[in-house]
Amino acid sequence: MRQVEGKNPVTIFSLATNEMWKSGDNEAYQLGDVSQKTTWHRISVFRPGLRDVAYQYVKKGSRIFVEGKVDYGEYMDKNNVRRQATTIIADNIIFLSDQTKEKA
Repeated sequence: MRQVEGKNPVTIFSLATNEMWKSGDNEAYQLGDVSQKTTWHRISVFRPGLRDVAYQYVKKGSRIFVEGKVDYGEYMDKNNVRRQATTIIADNIIFLSDQTKEKA
């Protein structure tokens, strides 16, 4: 959780989504190679209550569903190079797994 002076606090975390597919289109490839692509997303939670729940309960390996809007922005990195950033502003988070039960 972060808070810049004079602004509302925000909880920020990264979320990985995985896409898996089999190579080839015909039956000969049924047991073929399975490819996987992982995409990382930056999630920002500003809503009071939701940001506190996210801060407390979203942990590495948590299975969650995030609903929100995409925000495109720019920033200057430490080398003064302009960079683009894409962030998902979360309106809702649904927990798909119970971490406490999974660890038992």
